[in-house]
Amino acid sequence: IVTGAETEVKDFNWLKRHTPEDAHAVLTNVSSGMGVISIMGPNSRALLQSISPNDLSHEAFPFATSQEIELGYAIVRASRITYVGELGWELYIPTEFMAGVYDAIVAAGAAFGLKHCGYHALNALRMEKAYRHWGHDITDEDTPLEAGLGFAVKMDKAGGFIGREALAAQKEAGLKQRLVQFLVKSPEPMLYHNEPIWQGDRIAGYIRSGMYAHTLGGACGLGYVDAADGGVVGPIGADDYEIEIAGVRYPVTASLKPFYDPTNARIKI
Repeated sequence: IVTGAETEVKDFNWLKRHTPEDAHAVLTNVSSGMGVISIMGPNSRALLQSISPNDLSHEAFPFATSQEIELGYAIVRASRITYVGELGWELYIPTEFMAGVYDAIVAAGAAFGLKHCGYHALNALRMEKAYRHWGHDITDEDTPLEAGLGFAVKMDKAGGFIGREALAAQKEAGLKQRLVQFLVKSPEPMLYHNEPIWQGDRIAGYIRSGMYAHTLGGACGLGYVDAADGGVVGPIGADDYEIEIAGVRYPVTASLKPFYDPTNARIKI
């Protein structure tokens, strides 16, 4: 199980509390034994293929699958997933092999335009793709339906799941808040978080997270909006909202689909 760094203890505790006493199962935290390197971007396959004997083609290694592959002197778990909206892999590497695998990637990467990117770059890219961030855009007080993540919920899962009835009831009744992606039409103002989202003469919500979107040419943010009457949120119009930044209200474009590559074509090549 892979979880977020900030929820490691929380998730471990949840799994421990929900493991039946008579289950033939052992819960072990192996985080300290693994390191992670993310290789993402249009050239990520070509780079990794140049140093691995495994077949990394789309046919042999489809999106959202995981395999053990050989890299350098290590056997690593490669998961074809992305948090930047481009082709990519997360590499889970035994700690003692981290330096060697890193050196092999960097040495080969010179021919493929490899660059080291920090978390602000990652944040900007995930904002363009409207990828949710735990603790900002999604919390334990938001539901998958409100967050636009209903596709990740299997309502007919055998045996059900905790919270299924509540989620089914919410789906039936309609959503009183929805997570929306916003793009500021002016290229000048910056979004950070907690900026008010205006709908006409009322505040409909607040930005949960924001960052400048270089590909889109303006600041991009994610925030929940509610309905004026406190009821079910209706259709989201592209020009229905403004965002207040440093006391000034700016026109924005609103969308329930990612502004960048809404069909996910780039991550499934």
